[in-house]
Amino acid sequence: MKIISWNVNSVRARITNILDYIKQSNPDILFLQEIKTQDENFPYEDFEKRGYHSYVYGQKSYNGVAILSKSEIKSISKDFIVDDLKQSRIITGEIFLKKKKIELINVYVPNGNPVGTTKYDYKKNWLNKFISSIKKKLMKNSNLLIAGDFNIIPEEIDVYDFRRYENDALGKLEIRKKFRELLNLGFNDIYRLKNKDKQEYTFWDYFAGSWQKNYGMRIDHFLLTNNLIENIKSISINKKPRSMIKPSDHTPIELQIN
Repeated sequence: MKIISWNVNSVRARITNILDYIKQSNPDILFLQEIKTQDENFPYEDFEKRGYHSYVYGQKSYNGVAILSKSEIKSISKDFIVDDLKQSRIITGEIFLKKKKIELINVYVPNGNPVGTTKYDYKKNWLNKFISSIKKKLMKNSNLLIAGDFNIIPEEIDVYDFRRYENDALGKLEIRKKFRELLNLGFNDIYRLKNKDKQEYTFWDYFAGSWQKNYGMRIDHFLLTNNLIENIKSISINKKPRSMIKPSDHTPIELQIN
């Protein structure tokens, strides 16, 4: 099974690139973040023609998450946490791999910049609520897969120049500690598990030639509970979509799971 996560930075603006990518990569499940559209304006038919069910938690102009899947996903939920600002940032569902019931959690974590503002406070509070909900979920199901745009740089190796981001909401120590707190609940950062010292990125800004200079950062992640590690076949970052015309500033991260 191929499960892919991709912040598309507007599903309608990138629809041609997304459909081309689906044709080439043929995912079983595709997590989308930052779809930037309300549910009623989501391009359901485009994906249905290609054999995908669409599960959408949209929002006008901002945020929004969706799950595309070849097979039906059970127990879709949009209320994993109580969001103070009522932003569309998490959608969850369930699949079965043999006898394992796996909870799928697609997230778009707040950016939080600038530090020292209400946006940064919102990010910290959001992460606290998210971690609390994960703890409760683990008491009911120990098979969890979390993927999406975390807007967190886990380690210095995960950005081209860490000094530039030490006081940024993506790289600030107290935010990275929240990521570590999540891992300590019994999760693995699958890309880093499989690539101990490899420096690859999932995001390149549109400005200052960041893509051409490879001034990127790894902020999109797959976190799986420890008991799912044996099911992992491979994980990779596919840079090709970032090089297309009118690309998202993120690129897909691809997980193969048995």
